[in-house]
Amino acid sequence: MALEYPDNLQYLDTHEYARLDEDEEIVTVGLSAFAIDQLGDIVFLELPEVGDTVEKGEKFGTIESVKAVEDLKSPISGEVLSRNDILLGEPEQIADDPYGDGWLLKIKPDDLEDLDDAMSAEDYRDQVEGM
Repeated sequence: MALEYPDNLQYLDTHEYARLDEDEEIVTVGLSAFAIDQLGDIVFLELPEVGDTVEKGEKFGTIESVKAVEDLKSPISGEVLSRNDILLGEPEQIADDPYGDGWLLKIKPDDLEDLDDAMSAEDYRDQVEGM
């Protein structure tokens, strides 16, 4: 199965993605299909509380699989408006739809320029397919 990297997203080299809703100026953060594929069966997820702040490039949570525990890094600084509580109880569901129902956080960004150094889908695809 070929992994997808939607063109409307921006990606970090740590495999998180950011989707900007320009109408509301909200950034949805999730984990790429590549990262989920590499992790295997997800067994635990830790996310910040609504109202917490996250910092660009800093750890905001962890994801644990049967293979590894990985830190989740924020692509942008801002306030957590919502988190995907369904995944906290059923973390394996992140693999079903990583770019839709498998989102992790919705963030009100401090500065949208934080996303300027994120990769396009094409650049991210080139990076991960070269691994």
